[in-house]
Amino acid sequence: MTKQDWLVKDNGNCLGFDSPREWDLLSQTNPYRLYRFLGELEDILNQGEMANQGEEDLLKSIRHLVRKLILNVYWVTTTVPDPSPQTGTSVSLLYDEPGFSLTLQTEIMLPGTSTSIHNHGTWGVVAALGGQQKNTFWKRSPTPEFPDKIEQVAEKLFHPGDIIGFTTDAIHQVEAIGDEPTFTLNLYGETLSKRFNFDPITHQAQKF
Repeated sequence: MTKQDWLVKDNGNCLGFDSPREWDLLSQTNPYRLYRFLGELEDILNQGEMANQGEEDLLKSIRHLVRKLILNVYWVTTTVPDPSPQTGTSVSLLYDEPGFSLTLQTEIMLPGTSTSIHNHGTWGVVAALGGQQKNTFWKRSPTPEFPDKIEQVAEKLFHPGDIIGFTTDAIHQVEAIGDEPTFTLNLYGETLSKRFNFDPITHQAQKF
């Protein structure tokens, strides 16, 4: 299956882009380590902040760096958490450090499980490593009576090899479909107080 990069915007649009060639992502440093990835990620974020770089351009660089990590650090793609019997999902935190504001984790979802409708309150990059997941995209459609009303925009099926970038207020719901669990690598920026679950029936939003 063709590997592709994607960008999901605040308005629910999902845009596809060609992925970089794998041989261009092979590290000249052998072996490539997770700490090198984290250092390169911080460089991208710091340079982006100094240049006042837009989030969409920033996500392009981060998507490419995540693909480099997957290609060069094998253990990251094999750290599969055990799904909870109660929820059918589970996450495994890959790195944790006091004062480190980014989240890097792997996640598993058993077939038939789904998430709430939510945003991330920050930029995010999700790499599909196994199984198939259907994403339903939404956008804010506020009214005077319901300021947190949302409207469904589109659906997209993602396959292993796809890497998806989400802008801060991109809203989606994820469902694991098919016969195999979905397995993803998830990277998120610093989440402050903008992460919400949305109810399309009551038009209410609650903090995640």
